[in-house]
Amino acid sequence: MTAQCEPIPPCLISIDKEGRWYHQGAEMIHREFIRLFFQNMELDSEGRYVINWDDTRCYVDVEDTAFVVTSVSLDRGSRRQPSRIKISLNDDTQEVLSPDTLRVEKDHVLYCTVKSDVFPARFTRAAYYQLAEFVEEDGGRYFLSLNGRRHYIATSPPDPDRS
Repeated sequence: MTAQCEPIPPCLISIDKEGRWYHQGAEMIHREFIRLFFQNMELDSEGRYVINWDDTRCYVDVEDTAFVVTSVSLDRGSRRQPSRIKISLNDDTQEVLSPDTLRVEKDHVLYCTVKSDVFPARFTRAAYYQLAEFVEEDGGRYFLSLNGRRHYIATSPPDPDRS
C-alpha cells in the first residue's frame, strides 16, 4: 500500500442502499462502466470506497454498501441438505456465500462479506427471503446448516439511541 500525499477527491458517483449507481444525481445505466468501476474498487484505510483506475483515484459516496446480494441459490449435498449457497451480486458476479460472515444489523438488515472477505454486502429483501428458507432456529439463535455444520448468524447489539 502506498502512502497518499494528497487527499482523495470525490468521483461525484453515489450508490444507494439498493445498489443503484448515480453520477451527479442521474442513474447510471451502462453496465460495462459499472462493472469496470466495481473491478477497480477498493476500501481505503478510512473505510471509504475508492475507485483506482487509469492513474486516477476518487472516492464514491455509498449509502450503505457498494455490493448488494440480489439473489440466493443452493447446491444440494448428498443428504438433501444444502452443501453450499451461491449468491449473485449487483456487479453481475456470483460467488459462494461465506456463511460465517452472515450478520444481522440495524433494522434487521442481513449482511455478509464478499470478494475474498474484503467488502461488506447488504442483502436485498428478495435475497433475504430466499436465504430465510434455509435458516433454522435453536433457542433464539439462528443458523444455516451446511454439510452437517451449523453456521450461526451474528446479531449486532441493540442500539441504545433507538427507542
